[in-house]
Amino acid sequence: MKRTENRTAGVLCNVSSLPGPYGVGVFGEEARYFLDTLHAMNFRWWQVLPFNPLDSMNSPYTSPSAFAGNILYIDPRDLLRRGLITQEEETAGRWDGTPYTAAYDFARERRLALLKTAFTRLDDTLRAEIAAFAEKREWLADFSLYMAVKEVNGQKPWWEWPDDCADCARCRARRDDYREQTAFWDFTQYLFFTEWEELHEYARKLGIGVLGDMPVYVALDSADVWANAALFQLDPTTRRPTKVAGVPPDYFSKDGQLWGNPLYDWDAMKRDGYRWWVNRIGAALRIYDRVRIDHFRGLASYWAVPAEAETAKEGAWEPGPGQALFDAVETAYPDPAIIAEDLGVFGEDVAALLESTGFPGMRVVQFGFDPNGDSTHLPHNYPFNCLAYIGTHDNNTLLGWLWEASPEERAFALQYCGFEGEHWGEGGYHSPSCRKIIETVWRSAARTAIIAFQDLCGFGSDARMNIPGVPESNWRVRTTKETLDGIDKDYYRTINRLYRRDGANVFLPTGQ
Repeated sequence: MKRTENRTAGVLCNVSSLPGPYGVGVFGEEARYFLDTLHAMNFRWWQVLPFNPLDSMNSPYTSPSAFAGNILYIDPRDLLRRGLITQEEETAGRWDGTPYTAAYDFARERRLALLKTAFTRLDDTLRAEIAAFAEKREWLADFSLYMAVKEVNGQKPWWEWPDDCADCARCRARRDDYREQTAFWDFTQYLFFTEWEELHEYARKLGIGVLGDMPVYVALDSADVWANAALFQLDPTTRRPTKVAGVPPDYFSKDGQLWGNPLYDWDAMKRDGYRWWVNRIGAALRIYDRVRIDHFRGLASYWAVPAEAETAKEGAWEPGPGQALFDAVETAYPDPAIIAEDLGVFGEDVAALLESTGFPGMRVVQFGFDPNGDSTHLPHNYPFNCLAYIGTHDNNTLLGWLWEASPEERAFALQYCGFEGEHWGEGGYHSPSCRKIIETVWRSAARTAIIAFQDLCGFGSDARMNIPGVPESNWRVRTTKETLDGIDKDYYRTINRLYRRDGANVFLPTGQ
């Protein structure tokens, strides 16, 4: 990036993990309390997972929309303040089960019911505000139509709809047939983005920037593919992919990961100047202060797997758009605040693309502790232009990693980071072994250091957010206000000051 920035530190914590009474975290008072907690420790970044709607496994990385917001994050108390629901209706949306595990099914059912009730009570003034909001978002008309038609068709995937619905152009011509249903989905997005803008402004006033996340790929059953089928590698007869996305065997999986997302037709995208991608990045830059592009290497070259393959091992590398895409982005959004997730299988083309764009890459200290190597993930090898992680949402927690590492890896990690003694597993919240590793990353040259909320608290493997390649029982970790209050704020305030990561952040606002 061409901007300058002070050394900073941040915390990775998804909105779903925040405390609150509704089964998952929302854009409410608990989110503000979380930001107050970060501010008290002199953290300057809040990193979140994608804001998009979730898939059937509650993952935000395979969404029915690359642009829309997750309605589960809408705060029911906002509906109450607006006079759109009663106190009794708000209370009925509260979860009385465990506060430590996200109750997605409950939250999904109750939030949708509350929103539909609130929608029946809109007055003309609010309807006019929603219409003005919708006019400014080019993507919203297709998303709302897609969601409306999907409901009418019993939630079937779009390629199983009748032809006059599965063909987006023909469906658009019948938009008036779904006027009230599409107006409802416009309403949900109005609430999502209005609440987020208020929360984002609160973060800015505290000097905290928001680092958002953008999956490279979109879901086949999504408004994006339905409305832009010509931009994807689909069979025109079956409307199904000819090849799908994944990654070859790597650190996380010996068979690779078969994601199944449709692949982009980069030749078709090039013909219109990568318009869809430019709009997508532009939308992200307007709601975040930085945008991390997940699986950035897929834009240099991507792993294409035949649609009928049983594992990702059967795939092959194919060329992506490379610098041409980011030339188009740069024209529309000069000096974009993009972070490249450059982990996993790495080739010269990825290195060249990182160099030509100038985007910061990522380092993850857990990947570095090979006792026989000199990994780029070891802190002495970090450049300034990178983000250094204790672990990402895909990693084990730091304490969990120490317990599950081989004796050789663990011994090397502890020696490298200056831990002396035999009782490395003791200490709980105050584990001296974990703190030695955290401090080693904090001392590094990396521009920004990021710690996951679970590692902020010293949690073990049971607090892991995601296990790549395992679709079940992920994305469920939550916390409580009592846990936030129990964090050793003095410790993090001290290391942020000691290692000069507490300075005012000159990166934001960008005005994009």
